[in-house]
Amino acid sequence: MWALFIWVSLLVITVTHWVYSWRNPKCKGKLPPGSMGLPLLGETFQFFKPNTTSDIPPFIKERVKKYGPIFKTNLVGRPVIVSADPDLSYFVFQQEGRRFQSWYPDTFTNIFGKNNVGSLHGFMYKYLKSMVLTLFGYDGLKKMLPQVELTANKRLELWSNQESVELKDATASMIFDLTAKKLISHDPDESSENLRANFVAFIQGLISFPFDIPGTAYHKCLKGRENAMRMLRNMLQERRKKPRKNPSDFFDYVIEEIQKEGTILTEEIALDLMFVLLFASFETTSLALTLAIKFLSDDPKVLRRLTEEHETILRNREDANSGLTWEEYKSMTYTFQQFINETARLANIVPAIFRKALIDIKYKDYTIPAGWAVMVCPPAVHLNPKKYEDPLVFNPSRWEESNANDASKHFMAFGGGMRFCVGTDFTKLQMAVFLHSLVTKYRWEEIKGGNIVRTPGLQFPNGYHVRLHKKNILENE
Repeated sequence: MWALFIWVSLLVITVTHWVYSWRNPKCKGKLPPGSMGLPLLGETFQFFKPNTTSDIPPFIKERVKKYGPIFKTNLVGRPVIVSADPDLSYFVFQQEGRRFQSWYPDTFTNIFGKNNVGSLHGFMYKYLKSMVLTLFGYDGLKKMLPQVELTANKRLELWSNQESVELKDATASMIFDLTAKKLISHDPDESSENLRANFVAFIQGLISFPFDIPGTAYHKCLKGRENAMRMLRNMLQERRKKPRKNPSDFFDYVIEEIQKEGTILTEEIALDLMFVLLFASFETTSLALTLAIKFLSDDPKVLRRLTEEHETILRNREDANSGLTWEEYKSMTYTFQQFINETARLANIVPAIFRKALIDIKYKDYTIPAGWAVMVCPPAVHLNPKKYEDPLVFNPSRWEESNANDASKHFMAFGGGMRFCVGTDFTKLQMAVFLHSLVTKYRWEEIKGGNIVRTPGLQFPNGYHVRLHKKNILENE
């Protein structure tokens, strides 16, 4: 009896000590306030709860109200400092490679690959970034402009002959086909398998609790990735067997790099990079475009101002039917500096950005322990009423007097620091060119408003249907 009592007592003491240690992690200083949640689970379930509003996710908003803009938590068994503070977020980005490095949870790397560009550091990251810029840099985008405009015109023409289109899916299809053609010369009409369908399956389970059990959304997500990677691997290997004399896409460039003596590029790294580029290009841009058109539908004044800028381009041409020139594209100041910025601020395409502390870091009154993750929360910065008056209101004119330095701290729609998204200019190109074709050639009406569900990973504007009508000659005069 006494032996049993002693064992039970030891067990209770051990469990109590473990729970106490979980809730009160060691730190060589003062940790930010917050809760570590339940042992092992932390506050993971609360974090993954969908948000059906346009506001800051409740998980963040409730804790900022209770603890302030910097707080601690635990997600998927990992201690995390959450930053809704513009100064700390800016500091984290600027200290990349010195005090912090890019980091994402194991569930993220399982989905995007161990060699995904977000998990690589130092020379390898810079090497891959330079590779991507060969396609999405200034010269690459300049060459791509006519093709982007041609694609937009063809799809708009197609949609105008339909009863209605579900905008998110339609724009995603358009952008995916364009990006896949530039990256890997993929033509969906000539392929026996649907590459995009695997990405759709992947996305549908992307933001879900990480239970890899058949039937769960997370398991379907992993299967979507597996199938997409199999297709990409087969395409790459087929191309390596029959290399083209005149390189014309990213696969050609990758093959050249892999075959170089002493190269650090492997097939797996190249495939993970390709996967991330395909995902990021079409999912994020189609989301932003859908919201942009929704905003235009709701605000006739903004639509008139945007239309005026683009119709001015046509009026200033000798031939109104000629294609966009690079000079015309760069002249879209309202489109870029106000409309797209405001769309990106409210879209919050990247709602969470992770880093990891390399050393103990003192920040104001707090210590961020070495090894802890830091989660920067752009929505909390973009929807801060102290910076943006009526933050949930779509108001492009608020950007009229903004400056670059201010934007870097209070606007992080495309990341920040050395990991500022290399596809930013490609996204803006697609958005601006599509909007140019849309507002100069078409009218549209909302058929079904749809809904927006925001999660810790992405937001999905589902079910937004519009009907397109071609403008007549008088409307363009």
